[in-house]
Amino acid sequence: MPIYEYRCPDCGFQKEHLQKMSDEPLSTCPSCGATGYAKLLSAAGFQLKGSGWYATDFKGGGASSASSSPSSSAPAAHSCSGGGCGCH
Repeated sequence: MPIYEYRCPDCGFQKEHLQKMSDEPLSTCPSCGATGYAKLLSAAGFQLKGSGWYATDFKGGGASSASSSPSSSAPAAHSCSGGGCGCH
């Protein structure tokens, strides 16, 4: 169930209410009893940031990962040149 935020224009009382989407909007202020209690517009309670599954998975495009990655048989070029760094 979504959480809706309401504010009374008369007394300034503000509160969040858990309501079904099919419920009628509230109109009476629980603090002062005024009938101007109105639903506010607010931002979503979450944001999708970073490189999560939503950014990397299920994107269209038929390119296979094998054709876009370098061949695994070719040795990688390293600046250590002697293998002393433990990368080989």
